[in-house]
Amino acid sequence: MSLRKEHELHQRRKGRNLGVGVLLGSFVVLVLALTIVKVTSAGFKFPNTAAAVEQTEEQN
Repeated sequence: MSLRKEHELHQRRKGRNLGVGVLLGSFVVLVLALTIVKVTSAGFKFPNTAAAVEQTEEQN
């Protein structure tokens, strides 16, 4: 039990912060899910960085 009663303003802030936290967490989960789907798809290939460096050197 607290010594002082919590002010109404703090209760509203707590609710707002909880809402922002839930939205932020859901955004992170969405980005993670999209990343996993993209990486595990059949058409995904990691870029060949060595070939890309060689091509840029040849162009210069």
